[in-house]
Amino acid sequence: MSNTENATPPASAPKLDLPAGFLWGVSTSSYQIEGAAHEDGRAPSVWDTHCRQKGRVNNDDTGDVACDHYHRYAEDVGLMKAIGLDAYRFSIAWPRVLPRGRGKANGRGLDFYDRLIDAVLEAGIQPWICLYHWDLPQALEDLGGWINRDSAGWFADYALLTARRYGDRVKHWATFNEQNVSTIFGFALNWTPPGIADRAAYYRAVHHQNLAHGMAIDVLRDSVPGASLGVIHNRQIVYPERHDPAHQAAVAPMDAHWNDIFPDPQILGVYPELVADEIEPYVRAGDLGRICRPLDWFGLNHYGSMWAKVDPNAVFGFHLGAAPEEMPHSEIGWAIHPEAFHYELLNVHRRYKLPIYVTENGCGSDKDQPDEAGRVHDAHRIAYLRDYTQAMAEAVADGADVRGYFVWSLLDNFEWGSGYANRFGLVYVDFETQKRLPKASAQWYGELVRNNRGG
Repeated sequence: MSNTENATPPASAPKLDLPAGFLWGVSTSSYQIEGAAHEDGRAPSVWDTHCRQKGRVNNDDTGDVACDHYHRYAEDVGLMKAIGLDAYRFSIAWPRVLPRGRGKANGRGLDFYDRLIDAVLEAGIQPWICLYHWDLPQALEDLGGWINRDSAGWFADYALLTARRYGDRVKHWATFNEQNVSTIFGFALNWTPPGIADRAAYYRAVHHQNLAHGMAIDVLRDSVPGASLGVIHNRQIVYPERHDPAHQAAVAPMDAHWNDIFPDPQILGVYPELVADEIEPYVRAGDLGRICRPLDWFGLNHYGSMWAKVDPNAVFGFHLGAAPEEMPHSEIGWAIHPEAFHYELLNVHRRYKLPIYVTENGCGSDKDQPDEAGRVHDAHRIAYLRDYTQAMAEAVADGADVRGYFVWSLLDNFEWGSGYANRFGLVYVDFETQKRLPKASAQWYGELVRNNRGG
């Protein structure tokens, strides 16, 4: 069943029992909002290439214009200020600042993020930078991309460039966003760039991204005075699609690949036992020491739960299964399961022993539209945010060290393979006119922030 059509939002946002200084924000990513794909020296990313392969993206949509944030960032910062946010997490477009991925920097691209950061700070909002949200420069993909071990060094050089440029004003940095999604979808399921299904390539990409993370952490630590450093992982509890031995057997491998193959080496210094033997050929002496570097926080992206099913034709013998039909789900079919969010916050707290920031959580819809009066009544999103933030507060009461929460997302945007069909924003975007329209959820979230500022 869906809980979206008849969802009734609460009359007001609640007061939650959260720690003093709790941080409230929103998240975005460069390719999904910036547009200006061919302006001011920006070169193509792997997503520009992917979107031009017929049938890869819904309606053959591209990020060429997206939300035109490159030109409209001041308006978007104004929207964040109006909501009353404490923090804004965004990503830098690697091909905008280093068109070839390495070598000569692009001054006009670097200047854009100077303008953005200064505007965010002037609005009284903390800027949080994520270095990599999937838009690898195509020039580096042409050299092998993440399959090439040199990619770790390319990434460290990119981190150094940005740290020296923005580290005087930006203190919160994440290396990667959702490495599990970009590697499983891109190297094992053939869904996203580079669009292959190859077991060896997947393991190489995983290890090289882990190595890139560790090397970048060292660069950031050395280059940004007072840096607060983390990495962002998408984690969900995994259930079998059906309760039979075959599907149950798919749970452990999917859990290892989806949940543990990145944070375990980065924080615990070891690969999960189920994958250690296969990834070992690509691990050189000293690599795990370079990967496992001290972190200040753990970024958790979470939306619902996951279900595993056996698939003999899949690279690893399992595939993403379907949630039970009786479970509530969003208008785009994603499971709504706040109890799993509560579980994962406690699980991350106990397993990795780092302060947690929820760096993405939100609700998608393919039905958000303004009414005749020009209002977007997204009761389903308000109900989702209410239930998930309450689950977060309950996890805090049970001992989880959670220090901040970022909604995905500020704006309706380009949602990868879904194109512009799915909307996650607190702010409605008319993609024809680029007009912004805060939804009811933006008002509700602003009230939640005000009710809970300072803990």
